Amino acid sequence: MNTHYLIRLLSKPAGWAKARALAVTYAGALLCAILGFATLANAQTAGWPNKPVRIVVPFTPGGTTDILARAVAPELSRAFNQQFLVENRGGAGGNLGAEIVAKSPGDGYTLLMGTVGTHGINRALYDKLPYDPIKDFAPITLVAAVPNVMVVNAEKAKERGINTVDDFIKFAKANPGKLNMASSGNGTSIHLSGELFKSMTGTFMTHIPYRGSSQALLDLSAGNMDVMFDNLPSSMQLIKSGRLKALAVTSGQRSGAMPEVPTLQEAGKLMGYEASSWFGLLAPAGTPSDIVQRIQQETAKALNVPAIKEKLLAQGAIPSGMTPEEFVKLIDAEHKKWALVVKASGARVD
Repeated sequence: MNTHYLIRLLSKPAGWAKARALAVTYAGALLCAILGFATLANAQTAGWPNKPVRIVVPFTPGGTTDILARAVAPELSRAFNQQFLVENRGGAGGNLGAEIVAKSPGDGYTLLMGTVGTHGINRALYDKLPYDPIKDFAPITLVAAVPNVMVVNAEKAKERGINTVDDFIKFAKANPGKLNMASSGNGTSIHLSGELFKSMTGTFMTHIPYRGSSQALLDLSAGNMDVMFDNLPSSMQLIKSGRLKALAVTSGQRSGAMPEVPTLQEAGKLMGYEASSWFGLLAPAGTPSDIVQRIQQETAKALNVPAIKEKLLAQGAIPSGMTPEEFVKLIDAEHKKWALVVKASGARVD
């Protein structure tokens, strides 16, 4: 409504009545517009998904992030009667895949299997990120939390007389710079777990980052690497096969999947050491809240399917399915925690 016209109208005897009538008319039009937009939005989300949904895994196939994405994708496909496809886009410590999702439309058709690295560590580790882990995403749910495990090549450990964490520390101090520490990439919890270990034990190992856990584990199994602080699920089979030797888990408590393996606090007398990993689904910012809620609800149901739950627990993962609101709080807390770890460890991007 034109302001000058309104002033002239109110200056006339019958102006107030006409002004009220115009106000009602404009209010009605505005309400209709709002309802129209709401109806359009509801219509758009009610039809979701009417095409395949991709879940971007920011690491190469074979690692824990990939394992968890492929565990829930089939269940979501069945729940929504539409394909949920896993797409591996590894690189830059998870930043490449996270950036792809951050810059995708918030329409519910592109999701990220985010990690403690992409949404808890990298903000403190990198001077510049190509995405904002808070502003650019709509957290959906925590899928699972897992401990990391300190693993060494079994054959080399036998040759070197390494059976415990203490043995490893002694060997590392006696051979400074001769050990290579593999990781799934700069800024991952696997990298930071090793950096924290180095800072707390006064040891030095050369960090060798890979694009994901699978190739790093292959090189460790082949004897090309010496140690890795890998996510337990992706190392489990190699430990059981005897190709890798588990010295300790990085969590505050022992893992139910491998209760015989001590924690680093126990084995290395590293009081206060704790560096676990987590993995969760996120959507681009602006994704309709009802789509976010629907994905969270179906993911939580999937994680409670007995066969899936038992499989994940057996691999050392603890299924979750928390609400979006709870996941937001977790991410905020993890930012603060890992910023302190990065600072204390002196970790840097190589």
